[in-house]
Amino acid sequence: MSSSSSSPPLANSSSSQVPMVCLSDFETFAVRHLPKMALDYYRSGADEEITLTENRRAFNRYFVIPRILRDVSKVDISSSILGRRIAFPVCIAPTAMQRMAHPDGEVASARGAKSAGVGFTLSTIATSSIEEIASGAGTSLRFFQLYIYKDRSVTVRLIRRAEASGFSAVFLTVDTPFFGKRRADSRNRFKLPPHLRMANFDRIDFKGSGVNQSKTESGLNEYAASLFETSITWKDVEWLKTITKLPVVLKGILSREDALMAVECGVAGVVVSNHGGRQLDSVPATIDCLRDIVSAVDDRVEVYLDGGVRTGTDVLKAIALGAKAVFVGRPVLYALAYDVRLLSLSLSLSLSLSHSYSVCF
Repeated sequence: MSSSSSSPPLANSSSSQVPMVCLSDFETFAVRHLPKMALDYYRSGADEEITLTENRRAFNRYFVIPRILRDVSKVDISSSILGRRIAFPVCIAPTAMQRMAHPDGEVASARGAKSAGVGFTLSTIATSSIEEIASGAGTSLRFFQLYIYKDRSVTVRLIRRAEASGFSAVFLTVDTPFFGKRRADSRNRFKLPPHLRMANFDRIDFKGSGVNQSKTESGLNEYAASLFETSITWKDVEWLKTITKLPVVLKGILSREDALMAVECGVAGVVVSNHGGRQLDSVPATIDCLRDIVSAVDDRVEVYLDGGVRTGTDVLKAIALGAKAVFVGRPVLYALAYDVRLLSLSLSLSLSLSHSYSVCF
């Protein structure tokens, strides 16, 4: 997916003759070409990276039993999310600071999502602003990922800008009172390159650029510790619902009990997520939590999943276990939206080989 300015997306910038045929190929390319600080930030997990590893490995413990002799000459991989049709049940997860991977960053990802007919989620701590996404990706389906800041007026202004810019939902991250210990970032003393900025805070008299420096270890962890609200509770979810008419989705649900609390709060959906294995290490893989959460909410809210999705068969497994859609993060950082087309083709093939003709189970 090429953009109208600067260089083409990462996936198309290689002179190699080896074709990109799966998402792992894009990661291999990224390992060879991204600066070490950016690559380590994108790839790393918390502490021993047990959960990071399990997110991917867990999918291999689930097997698909196909039915045979069914007409799969035409398959339908389209679905919907929050009442909006999408071409297939894969959306782009919120990942921070995408311009470290490509000059157009989140704008290129949003354009790619629009071209593929799926949803895009913008991170609060993005290097492209809410307004840049709206102007750069037109009528695309877009969601805004939110952290609640200690200064609630900052939170409210972010939501108002998302509403005015045509975003369709607020995805509140609920597993991050602090950022997890990411050792690679600590060793690198991670900081945002000086030519980049926390774009959503340009127009706010606020410490939005603090991540460009590191006093001790990770500049991002220092930023989060100083500015994120650490005392949020379920009452804050209720408060959020009072200040916006957009649907609220909770990102970071892993337990049946919290899923039921989310239903009671009247949210529109939950994302079964462990933050890509970047928060508390040794929590379960998301695919292992999915079925219990789907059972608990009993169709009262939509359930999505992120973490470890790399193939169309992974998508098929998640949908079969009850997810409405999955979200992918790191693969988009490695290939900036070109890869979602590969997932579409892979899902269509997996569906056909399972002798199913629709993702609506």
